[in-house]
This record gives sequence, structure tokens and C-alpha cells, in this order.
Amino acid sequence: MKFEVIANARKTQGTGASRRLRHAGRVPAIVYGANQPAANIELDHNSVYHQLKHEAFHASILTLDIDGAKEQVLLRDVHMHPWKLQVMHMDFQRVNPNAKIHMKVPLHFVNADVAPGVKLSGGNMTHVLNEVEVSCLPKDLPEFIEVDLSGLEAGHSLHLSEVKLPKGVEFVELHRGNDTAVASCVIPRGVIEEAATAAAPAAEAPKAS
Repeated sequence: MKFEVIANARKTQGTGASRRLRHAGRVPAIVYGANQPAANIELDHNSVYHQLKHEAFHASILTLDIDGAKEQVLLRDVHMHPWKLQVMHMDFQRVNPNAKIHMKVPLHFVNADVAPGVKLSGGNMTHVLNEVEVSCLPKDLPEFIEVDLSGLEAGHSLHLSEVKLPKGVEFVELHRGNDTAVASCVIPRGVIEEAATAAAPAAEAPKAS
């Protein structure tokens, strides 16, 4: 999914200027990186507010159009109002197509219902992670990573090293030596107790005198 963010150069700065922008339905923002000076910009609030609802918007290469000049960026930070549905500020980072980036991407879990731990043992799947940091070139950045749970048995966990990655993508935590669990199949206590009861030998009936 491709996203384009329309922006204008912001000529005024400071708390008062930002407050006036917000009252006018605009969002103050900044774009930085790629060995270029940081630039203050402003965005249409309603447009970016609706774009932020898309999961992929947070883990994609975005096209930032500043007064007609387009560049590739990543969304790095969003400041929301503490209680209003209002975007207060956004940070974008320019992308160098030849340099690897670190980015958190969401995990999409599939096939939990056919996993042995669920289908045969009555277990419940627990998602330990919902997103994970990856390293890759901008062109290889995935919108999400699919995690196949079809082989997970009860009492076991699936780790990062067992997740199939798209070409050119690496897990940052594995490079740090952390093979973190991604999901686990846990048997509920009630199922364990039922199994224990069924396996227990039946009490002997009292003998007639």
C-alpha cells in the first residue's frame, strides 16, 4: 500500500505559532535525516489523522510532498493530545535508498486454529510480541511479517529464529543474541485439571460384608 503525505513548508516556529496552526486544522511537523538540514513543515490534520488509522502507514516508506517536491520518508514519531482525538506533532525521517534502516513492523499471526496445541490439546495461543524491529534496505521493508503457528504444540513457544522472513529482512534482536519468543501455546488450567481427573484411577467401590 502506498501513502503520500501532502505538506507545506512552515515559516513560523514556536509554541504560539504551533497553537495557531492546530486551531486552523493543521499539524506542525518536522522532517530530518539523510545529511540534509531539518525542515519544519505543516500538514492537513484530517488527512493525516485518517492515514494514521492504517497499520501499514506506520511501517511503510511514505512519499512526502512538500510544496510539490517529493521525497521518501519514514514516520518516526506521532504526538497525540492526551484526551482529544487530535494529532499534535509528527516526525519524519528521510530515507537513503542505499542505507539499511531499523523499523518496527507488525506481526500477523495465521493458522492458530489448526495448530496441534489448539486442535488436539485445547490450548490457547498467546501473542508474546505484536511488533518486532527489523533491519533492511528501504526497498525491502515489509508492511508486516506473517507468523505461521500451524506447527506449534501445547506448552511450546515459537521464537524469532523460527519465523520465515522476506528476502533481505533481518530481525535486529537476533543480531543482538536475543532469540525472543513470539507466541506460546498455553493449556488452560481447567483443561489440565480435566485431564488429570480422567487419568486418575477410579475409586474402588466398598466390598459388601
